[in-house]
Amino acid sequence: MNAHQPDATTRLSPTARVAAAYSRIAETDRPEVWITLRAEADVRTEALALEDRLAAGEVLPLAGLLVAVKDNTDVAGLPTTAGCPEFAYTPADTASAVRRLVTAGALVLGKTNLDQFATGLVGTRSPYGAVRNAAHPELISGGSSSGSAVAVALGIADVGIGTDTAGSGRVPAAFNGIVGIKATLGVIPVHGVVPACADYDALTVFAATLDLATRAAAVMAGPEPRDPRSRTWPSDVPLAAPQVPRLAVPAPSNLAPLSEAYREAFDRTVAAALDAGCKVEPVDIAPLLEAALLLYDGAIVAERHAAVGQFLETRPAGADPIVAAIIAAAANTTGPAFAADLDILARARVAAATLLEPFDALLLPTTTEHPSLAAVEADPMGINRRLGTYTNFCNLLDLAAVAIPGSRTDTGEPFGVMLVVPAFADQVAVDIAARLGNDSPAPLLVDRGVHLAVFGAHLRGQPLHWQLEELGARFAGTVRTTDAYRLTALATTPLKPGLVRTNPGQGAPITGELFLVSEAGLGRFLAALPAPMALTGIELEDGRSVVGFTATHDATGTAADITGHGGWIAYLSSIR
Repeated sequence: MNAHQPDATTRLSPTARVAAAYSRIAETDRPEVWITLRAEADVRTEALALEDRLAAGEVLPLAGLLVAVKDNTDVAGLPTTAGCPEFAYTPADTASAVRRLVTAGALVLGKTNLDQFATGLVGTRSPYGAVRNAAHPELISGGSSSGSAVAVALGIADVGIGTDTAGSGRVPAAFNGIVGIKATLGVIPVHGVVPACADYDALTVFAATLDLATRAAAVMAGPEPRDPRSRTWPSDVPLAAPQVPRLAVPAPSNLAPLSEAYREAFDRTVAAALDAGCKVEPVDIAPLLEAALLLYDGAIVAERHAAVGQFLETRPAGADPIVAAIIAAAANTTGPAFAADLDILARARVAAATLLEPFDALLLPTTTEHPSLAAVEADPMGINRRLGTYTNFCNLLDLAAVAIPGSRTDTGEPFGVMLVVPAFADQVAVDIAARLGNDSPAPLLVDRGVHLAVFGAHLRGQPLHWQLEELGARFAGTVRTTDAYRLTALATTPLKPGLVRTNPGQGAPITGELFLVSEAGLGRFLAALPAPMALTGIELEDGRSVVGFTATHDATGTAADITGHGGWIAYLSSIR
């Protein structure tokens, strides 16, 4: 964690946190980070009101956390420029995802600089100035979400809000040594965001820690009727990575674009993944890299012209010439070419799904190198193109990604990697990222599912536990029943117990494990359940009632009573 980054669990009051942030702003002296920085007195007034709400007993999960918002995302009353002064407007409404953060107690510090119209991965394409890297000012910050990432990396903001169409929320995370979450398209709604490519835009989250980034993303997620592309977690959403994650990594030929320092750092990161208990297998990701070219080299770029092309045709004085040229060229795209590329993209999605199906995630370097400001000035197009080598395909192919710091380079510069997963497998990516970062327990991003209590062969380490892993079930803790249950040993293969209900006080508390399972997963589980097992309501010692395993009374009538052992594992230990 950055030495200056306020810890989300600190006991500092909201007003003290505001004071610390503005002190840090003055200390770092990075005016290029901000396009509109709110007056400290205004944010302090909101913090005081927040303290009153907390004192009155309100529960606000993000109380006092400070947020920096990329200036292509609306905050009511603050100008939205998208990095172009002539484009500016002042919205009456706040983007719904940002509004959710504020409702949860977060405070907005201001609007941050970006590559104009979110077109670029360098952080230099802005009339408000090039945003310098947080730790190495001679190097680029990465873009397009440059200001938000640097505000977090400098320890000014707890949470940075960015967008990511081609890597804009992941490349700056890598260059500044922080976490970036790019959820499945539509899970975090883009209502109130100036579009870049409307079908492939995502709102993203920066934070110094995976836990805080995940907490913020969970608050921001959820359907939004004002965003026609918003989506919700499906009923079969996986809720956990398996105990031994299977990672695909690029074949050596796919890593040719990496600088020597980044190649060595990636090799060390892969070795660390093996040490963390992951299985790793090289795969040829050439089909993914080829699909990435469609974003700028194909007709898909027409979506950028649809977003702001007409405005740029007025030749505003503040237009960045590189951005303007990219978007102007998109005007020449034809309808048949666009339709043809959509067909290519549909086929590429099928190929990607087939390629990644045997794995839980794809571990990738986030980008290829860390260029200097001078290098980007000398070769603005070529370097920008290279930086998107491993990020451009993600949204095109409907994949989610979590960007985390990897092994640093030999010279001490940050190096980042991504866990890339299929749509809606975001929690799997978060869990694996937590494992690679030694974060335990892994934070919870997905907020739906049904609790299932198990007492025998489905416990962790037991022969049928794989069935729960296959459903993406998430361990939620050890539990005990009330004393209204007996446990018997059934004559089955594999050996398993039968839990049966009796009268209160005539049984004993039985130890089991609780898992969170998706609704559809629980349905599939029940459909495949063999006799004499059944699922029913189980009363727990702590007063909760959850779905759990029992056995029919006729199957347990002649079985050995093992209630006195208090649980299946204790019984197995007694007979070994």
